[in-house]
Amino acid sequence: MEKISVNSNLCDGCMNCENMCASVHKASRIKIINYHSSFYSIVCQHCESAPCITICPTEAVTDEGVNTEKCIGCGLCVMVCPFGAMTFEANIAEKCDLCADRDEGPACIKACTKRAISILDPAKVKSKNQEKFLAKMAGLYEPNKSKSSFVHVITSQARARLVLEE
Repeated sequence: MEKISVNSNLCDGCMNCENMCASVHKASRIKIINYHSSFYSIVCQHCESAPCITICPTEAVTDEGVNTEKCIGCGLCVMVCPFGAMTFEANIAEKCDLCADRDEGPACIKACTKRAISILDPAKVKSKNQEKFLAKMAGLYEPNKSKSSFVHVITSQARARLVLEE
């Protein structure tokens, strides 16, 4: 199953994704948090055995989203979500469904001017990482020499220093 991923090195905290999501749905289903001068997303991870689905007494919460007609507003799904990604608006649960009803894809991705948000398939990422590892082991791998990789290394080191200084 595909998942939304936010690159914290690119996100500037503009909240365009949150605002667009809120305008398309009743409430924003993505939350951007400023944590130690970096921005991270909280969004449904579409768990394989999702506790929000398991606990829902009316079976309103599904892999596809929340059936608002079945939702009784008990809030159990919000309490058991390990990521804090379920939202609760007007006594109705909300969770990201990757904008399944929109032909043009997730609204948050379209709204992100920095292109920090993307949809990833964990199985494809795993396969790509395995190929890269095997190429490296065979001596065929050449690391990406673009500026973005260099910036990422500097950013990671700077963050590590900040943590050590605290």
